[in-house]
Amino acid sequence: MAATETEVEKLSGEDEGKLQFDVKVDVTSACERHVVVSIPQAEVLRYRSKAFDDVSPRAELPGFRAGKAPRRLVEAKFREQVDEQVKSSLIMDSLQLITEGDHFSAISEPNFDYEAVELPAEGDFKFEFRIEVRPDFETPEWKGLDLERPTCELTDQHVDDHLARTLARFVPASSVDDGATSGDIVLLNATFKHGDKILGSFEEESVNVRPNLAFGDAILSGFDKLIEGKKEGDTFSAKVTLTDSAAEEELRGKEVDAEFTVHEVRRVEIEEISPTMLDSLGFGDIGELRGFVRGELERQFDYHQQQSLRRQAVEKLTEGADWDMPESLVRRQTNRELQRLQLELQRSGFNQDQISSYMNASRQNARATTVRALREHFVLEKIAEDIELEPSAEDYDKEVALIAEQNDASPRSIRARLEKTGQMDAIRNQIIEREVIVRITAEGKVTDKEDLSFLKSDDDTSNIEFAIAGDFNDIPEAMHENDLPQIGAPKLPEAEKDE
Repeated sequence: MAATETEVEKLSGEDEGKLQFDVKVDVTSACERHVVVSIPQAEVLRYRSKAFDDVSPRAELPGFRAGKAPRRLVEAKFREQVDEQVKSSLIMDSLQLITEGDHFSAISEPNFDYEAVELPAEGDFKFEFRIEVRPDFETPEWKGLDLERPTCELTDQHVDDHLARTLARFVPASSVDDGATSGDIVLLNATFKHGDKILGSFEEESVNVRPNLAFGDAILSGFDKLIEGKKEGDTFSAKVTLTDSAAEEELRGKEVDAEFTVHEVRRVEIEEISPTMLDSLGFGDIGELRGFVRGELERQFDYHQQQSLRRQAVEKLTEGADWDMPESLVRRQTNRELQRLQLELQRSGFNQDQISSYMNASRQNARATTVRALREHFVLEKIAEDIELEPSAEDYDKEVALIAEQNDASPRSIRARLEKTGQMDAIRNQIIEREVIVRITAEGKVTDKEDLSFLKSDDDTSNIEFAIAGDFNDIPEAMHENDLPQIGAPKLPEAEKDE
């Protein structure tokens, strides 16, 4: 539908007793609708009558036994709270019918002020709301796409190169008294200010001494020169410029002051891989360690290959998908997209330093990353619906197991954490999107091409998963409970409970 199109329909349940009402849907943008609901007075009266039918047998009024008070007195006594109950029921029932219909596919809860909605003493009951929706579009032709698939034959040299980086992650670093130099690990404390306002701080963050230090919303160039020779207790300062994707809009592009204190300087020294070292790392012999390293590289290449195929496919599939995204949707989804990316990287065998690099790159371009991810998701989800694709219980178990392996935790604890933080939905999306890409590749015209770019490591930049201007807000809690509140009136008589 065009952005100015209006859809009006009279909704009524086929089953006797279901609510009847009119709904008008204005398409304000591709991903947003303005909805006006009009419920006839007859329906308001019917709901009110039924509510009093439920209350009257339990109502206790002075001078009357329970349930024996005249109807008119019951209505006078409980009119205010009954009307609150009627308002709640009418809103919830109409919203359910609207969202179950084919007007749109909602991706957020209705945005309206419940307290401001009033049930009229006479006449039709009307209320309106805005809601974010999936854009309405035809499924693009996804079969027969020309795709170039990266290939890689891992050699022993590739494994050896990665082995050195792997050992540096696992072998404990020793504290040293001399000044920091390139390749060392330092524990830093830092405070960031804009004028007199403290924006944030951190303590004892582990950082590799490299030319650049990247945060979630800024990059400090020349970091190695600033810290070179610094020892425990030494301080130094710098100015950093926040990116245009910083969480706080008023700070975007602004220069802030950073004050650093060196808490400790550490150094990793690996002379040889001894049996004692292997045992401390949990490996029986060098072959087992090399097998672990090769497996990690293979998972990383699988991710690289899948992302390359995905990037090529979605570029073709989203041509013309220039839907405007409401800022509220983009901001709310930014944290979700970052969480999804982190889970995907964890299950793909990346270490924490690599994950931090990816995460900071995404944070530094947060809005563009989120808008692109939303457009891609809408298209891939549409294809998944057309081919009736839905993850199985085994699919979820596999994802959780891979994340647990990378976090050295049990699948049960990882699943509990994902469920508690509401991230199982992100797991579902990445399973679906990955499988859709597999289907697209299987139906495409694929040419293999050797690609070793994933083996390149960014030795110039150290990453801290810390945003100077703060993180984007977490996903907000539900605006409306399933049972909307009843306020401003005495409590209704409760129904008798079954023994």
